[in-house]
Amino acid sequence: MSACAPPHTQHSHPPHSPPPARRRRFRPQGADVSASVAVFLIALPLSLGIALATGAPLRAGLVAAAVGGLVAGRLGGCPLQVSGPAAGLTVVTADLIHRYGWQATCGITVLAGLAQLGLGCLRVARGALAVSPAVVHGMLAGIGITIAVAQLHIVLGGSPDSSVLANLLALPAQLARLDPAAVSMSALTLTLLLAWPRVPGRAGSLLRRIPAPLVAVAGATATAALAGLALPRVDLPSWRSHALAGLPEGPVLGIAAAVLSTTLVCSVQSLLGAVAVDKLVASRPGLQARVGRSDLDRELLGQGAANIVSGALGGLPVAGVAVRSSANVNSGAVSRNSTMFHGVLVVVAALLMVPLLERIPLSSLAALVMAVGIQMVSLHHIRTVTRHREVPVYAATTLGVVFLGVLQGVALGVAVAVALALRRLTRTRITHDEKEGVHHVRVRGQLTFLAVPRLSRALHLVPHGAPAVVELDGSFMDHAAYESLQDWRSAHTARGGTAELTGRRSAVRADAPTARPACRCRPWTPWRNHQTCFTGVPAAPATPASHELARGISSFQRNTAPLVREELARLAREGQRPSQLFLTCADSRLVTSMITASGPGDLFVVRNVGNLVPPPGEEHGDDSVAAAVEYAVDVLGVRSITVCGHSGCGAMQALLTAGPGGAPTPLRRWLRHGLPSLERMAGDLRARPRLAARAPADAVEQLCLTNVVQQLEHLRAHTPVARALAAGALELHGMYFHVGEAQAYLLAGKADGEVFEHVPQEAGERHGKGVTEEVRDEVGGAMKAAEKVHGRS
Repeated sequence: MSACAPPHTQHSHPPHSPPPARRRRFRPQGADVSASVAVFLIALPLSLGIALATGAPLRAGLVAAAVGGLVAGRLGGCPLQVSGPAAGLTVVTADLIHRYGWQATCGITVLAGLAQLGLGCLRVARGALAVSPAVVHGMLAGIGITIAVAQLHIVLGGSPDSSVLANLLALPAQLARLDPAAVSMSALTLTLLLAWPRVPGRAGSLLRRIPAPLVAVAGATATAALAGLALPRVDLPSWRSHALAGLPEGPVLGIAAAVLSTTLVCSVQSLLGAVAVDKLVASRPGLQARVGRSDLDRELLGQGAANIVSGALGGLPVAGVAVRSSANVNSGAVSRNSTMFHGVLVVVAALLMVPLLERIPLSSLAALVMAVGIQMVSLHHIRTVTRHREVPVYAATTLGVVFLGVLQGVALGVAVAVALALRRLTRTRITHDEKEGVHHVRVRGQLTFLAVPRLSRALHLVPHGAPAVVELDGSFMDHAAYESLQDWRSAHTARGGTAELTGRRSAVRADAPTARPACRCRPWTPWRNHQTCFTGVPAAPATPASHELARGISSFQRNTAPLVREELARLAREGQRPSQLFLTCADSRLVTSMITASGPGDLFVVRNVGNLVPPPGEEHGDDSVAAAVEYAVDVLGVRSITVCGHSGCGAMQALLTAGPGGAPTPLRRWLRHGLPSLERMAGDLRARPRLAARAPADAVEQLCLTNVVQQLEHLRAHTPVARALAAGALELHGMYFHVGEAQAYLLAGKADGEVFEHVPQEAGERHGKGVTEEVRDEVGGAMKAAEKVHGRS
């Protein structure tokens, strides 16, 4: 290059390569700043209260809150989750302090952090979510009961013991010598905490922006100061006397159990909190695309690093906190900066607000933490486990945590859950009776190989040639049971008998040895359990369409409606909030809920012949598709639009085979919107969309692929879509579904054109080579014929 070349060409990048990325400056957003302030106002009193409940130095709560915000907030895999001292860790930490002392507890926290780092490196975070929800809910309930009983003594003006049983036994004596001043401040704290969120009117909506925990503690502190009450207050010793971590001393097994308990509670609470934050993020339009889903393994690494730092600096164990995380999301946070800012504010408060913090009555903090403990015994969780018949698991875990300890209680809950699952799997009731000459064999429970001997005995009680009905009431049947039923059915029908297999969701008749299965796929469920369609089952006689419709509706009301009624009732109350508009063909073989694994309320579906999107402003155009697009984007706020074509599309075949002449029928007028797809396919051969795995089978498949790409261009021309795309609030996707292969393909832009790739894409696939010369000639002839038939609009 010449030395006299302009300066900007001296370091020019190679042709067709992107310019070097510039390092972005750190620019905090206003939403993150305001959210961090809201979280800080909640975290400050709760951190002090949790430290008080554990018996740790009160500064340890502030250290953990600051480290949770700065370290876990920066390194964690859930950007909007706020970490810090959690109420779920109170019982574990209090027990460690009572056994080993404070400095050794800090050392155990460091070891637990190292264990979390190891688990994160092993990528086992998803495995922690396999724990039964009843065990997790029971663990939190047990911890909540322990917290509430212990803090009740401080609320009454006394001091708690180390065990729940001792606190319960000492409660009558504590009630006899309660401190009126402490009780009054506790009552005021609880009153403000419960009443503040319920302040009515416009003024109330403004006041509710101030967190209730801050108002409750501040109100009690101000009242105690104005009344001159003599109460135990917060004592924050100088940072010079702050104790750091020390090596734990004691039995190795005891210390290992302590580290395991801390690791378990910290990890499970943080991972479950990350999953809950994902659900909150998904409810805010546009935020999920910006934040993304949580990386649970990275979250475990971030929590481990935070526990190492917090323990080394003399802080409490750190975990994700649901209350602060939900406040962070609801306050409008858009990045991890809000969590980190909240940590900075905690540091500032710990250094500059000591005189103000030392005016807080301990009874007020105890009342705040007691309320948090009571809320951990969730009625919603109790109703959920009752509905799923897991009350024994919940009760065993709760009582185990209360009377034995967290680790022992969780182990007991897991054991009860395993025992309950085995009992359900093996407990099968099989009965036989006869009514009006028909033999009924009823099976209640799961049908596994363990029940096959009893099933065979019951089936052989049915005489040869007699009509029989086998009622299956269960959700699982293994291969051994299936073979046993099939063998008996074949033998019974061969001897002139009849067999009818019924259940809660399906009914199968067997009246003759040869015919096709009379099995129907059910709505709102995937196509599965076809093993219940026995070979050799005769088809039902032909019935009028009206009877078929009535039978289908009756089946829905009887079998499906009870399963979906609760979800549909929720959708009726809340309205529809679909995440995407799915525009596809009206072909009856294309079942949108099946190929997208979606249910009620998930998709806003538009179907027409050929999955066509008429361009806007076209004379004599069709406004129904444009109206649906406008409604989906502007009113429903969908985040994506998918255009889905499919193999063997009749509309595309009609475009290719249309000849001159013929009346301008409604179908011909509609298909003129597919002419741009024909023109696109007749253009540059190299620019045609293709399948990644193989070449298109014929011209029809090539046109189906091209039509998807062309209709996406039509979509971009619609004003609501263009506006949403420019704002970054909408994504467009192309999809192709091969009916015969049951294979979905997604459109991916490549340097050499559009390619439809497998979902999921297999490694090592090769791109297709395009259409053959024969197909090209067929396309050219079809273009000329189509122009004569459809004309130009």
